[in-house]
Amino acid sequence: MMPDNWDITADVVVVGFGGAGVAAAVTACELGAEVALLEKAPEGQEGGNTRVAAQGYLNTSSAESAATYLKALCGPYTVPDEMVRTWSEEMCLNNEWLASLGGDPQEHQHQPAGIEFPDLPGSDCVHKFHDGPNYGYSHTWNRFESLVRERPIKVCYELPGRELIQDGATGEILGVRAEQSGKPVFVKARKAVVLTCGGFENNQEMIRNYLSGVPYCYTSGSPYNEGDGISMALAVGANLWHMNNFAGPSMALKVPEFSTTFSMQALHFSKSVPGGMIVVGPDGRRFTDEKFKTRHGKVPSNGTWQALSTPCPMYMVFDQTLMASGPLYDKTPSHGWTQIIERYDWSEDNSAELRKDWIRTADTVAGLADAISLDPDRLRETVDRWNAQAEAGADEDFGRELMLTPFDGGPYYALEMSPSMLNTQGGPQRNEKAQLLRPNGTAIPRLYSAGELGSIYSYLYQGTGNIGECMAFGRIAARNAVKETPWP
Repeated sequence: MMPDNWDITADVVVVGFGGAGVAAAVTACELGAEVALLEKAPEGQEGGNTRVAAQGYLNTSSAESAATYLKALCGPYTVPDEMVRTWSEEMCLNNEWLASLGGDPQEHQHQPAGIEFPDLPGSDCVHKFHDGPNYGYSHTWNRFESLVRERPIKVCYELPGRELIQDGATGEILGVRAEQSGKPVFVKARKAVVLTCGGFENNQEMIRNYLSGVPYCYTSGSPYNEGDGISMALAVGANLWHMNNFAGPSMALKVPEFSTTFSMQALHFSKSVPGGMIVVGPDGRRFTDEKFKTRHGKVPSNGTWQALSTPCPMYMVFDQTLMASGPLYDKTPSHGWTQIIERYDWSEDNSAELRKDWIRTADTVAGLADAISLDPDRLRETVDRWNAQAEAGADEDFGRELMLTPFDGGPYYALEMSPSMLNTQGGPQRNEKAQLLRPNGTAIPRLYSAGELGSIYSYLYQGTGNIGECMAFGRIAARNAVKETPWP
């Protein structure tokens, strides 16, 4: 419904102040458009997943190789050739774009090459970059944010988009009904709306409906990503794609006091800390190599890649040696919402978390099983089997190579692990112009998107590819949005 009065007016309205929102807003502004940027989070918590990711972005070195690699990543979940071509050409321009705005692209020389799937054709195109000499700790996000601050872009905090305002006759998108303090705020878009408000990783209903293998899953990224863009796009007739794909699962601690997850150091594939540790499912048995490095949640299975199995509830069971070795959680603010934004001060000896009942304990394995509602005999059998294999130096069940340490004599401890992820990839389908599409393949007039909201990644995911795509399709969306003729 058309409002009687508009509260905010701009040429281009961008919904979501993350990496894609920055690219779209800055590009539109550089092209002479008046831009309003709507952000759900309060000031100080903006940035979406871009702010709390590891701060790398993908810049490909060859459009031809990039197209080959993307097709291989998609595998049987193909995307249109026009999208592959556009993505591969634009991803090669990320460094050039950032440098043109005063950025300082630096390749991760101190990091591994970073090719997630080196066996796939075209993978040699992968190059990970960050801004300036500093890596991690939101440094790249700080550059992105400064690009907005330096320009006459109207940023509106705590103003989430709730509905798109659509012309009932033409289907054109004319603006956004946002909301602040429970009251509607009508935002007019003379030319177009660009949705850049992320995925649905903090919406449990959507997770149950769209993601297989996880009855629930919690985010390590922004808690403000609740699928708002999906709901708005569906209401105006958009088609959905890639809704079953997500950057996960991993295993992490989730507690009611915090909206995002805690990554446990003992489960980090590259760290070998002292003590005995295993993870068991509801049957009290191990189900995976606890130290295995997944490829953003995917593991090899029968010649293909499948999501890591996460039989819920899961428990990390460990001994006194591990408990006494230091904090179970690495609070260094390198990546993740809990580390960077919440800054929870985990106790050095884990005693505060034990008092909070985040950690359960008992003097015996059977007593611990009772404390976490598992079968005592089964858990004792699992621990005994692990101890025998650890003493022999070989995990015959799952081939684990790190921390092959038997349990000590107790006491024993357990943490409930939940499936965790950084982001989902699905959302409204877009075309090579970043226009949102209806189920019949036609574009919804004056509506664009970029970023993790309907990402191009349909199956396998290359690390840093999401921020790279945010930059690429943010620019594409803005260029085409600015070309629109203002509606009368």
